[in-house]
Amino acid sequence: MNLLSQLIVGFIATLHLYILWLEMFAWTTRGRKVFKTIPEDLFEKTKVMAANQGLYNGFLAAGLIWSLLILDADWSKNIAIFFLSCVLVAGIYGAMTASKRIFFVQAVPAILGLLSFMLTLN
Repeated sequence: MNLLSQLIVGFIATLHLYILWLEMFAWTTRGRKVFKTIPEDLFEKTKVMAANQGLYNGFLAAGLIWSLLILDADWSKNIAIFFLSCVLVAGIYGAMTASKRIFFVQAVPAILGLLSFMLTLN
């Protein structure tokens, strides 16, 4: 995996670790400041649902981090492409169902990561 791809994958993994933290541990505190369109009274009521979403974001981060730790170049690339594709699908689905902003936060970085692999075919 080339350096540009590693940096993008690392950035996206870090972003998803932040989302994990936000949705699992800071939903009723920091979450209120980040998700301003959600009515205040819903944060406590949706705490368990948000934690579940956070866990899924954690799995995406774990897969991306795993791809950075794999020594075999082909496997590393393939695992990264798989998890970037998962992030892309999640970003598109989130944009269609929840908020268009999700496309720019999740899908665009995943697209950039996938493009970084396509531009440096080994």
